[in-house]
Amino acid sequence: MGSRERKAIRRSERVEMRFLEAVKGRCPDNGRVLEVLGELYTRTGRYEDGLKVDLELTRINPRESIAWYNLACSYALVGKKNESLNALEKAVEWGYSDFDWMRRDKDLGILRGDPRFEALLKKARR
Repeated sequence: MGSRERKAIRRSERVEMRFLEAVKGRCPDNGRVLEVLGELYTRTGRYEDGLKVDLELTRINPRESIAWYNLACSYALVGKKNESLNALEKAVEWGYSDFDWMRRDKDLGILRGDPRFEALLKKARR
């Protein structure tokens, strides 16, 4: 894990991760399993793993706005600002509309003040 990914992972979270990883191995395109696994990776600081899962989710569900939003968050958490902005624009294109949350979401912190992010929020207000 990188320095941004260091968080204490409880035993119960490790057990849940191993279980979900095993299920994913048997059902690699099960969106619900991937969603839960990706959220668990992110919650425990395994941002690179969360990013991989979110990439899979956008491959499986290319028109799902939440999948693109989560991908934007994962890219932001690993410091990939441009990729995050591109995914966020795709989320909005596919119907993501919770702009109040987008404005406050800690995962998107590196985007604050970026002209593209501000333009996206401004466009959403219209």
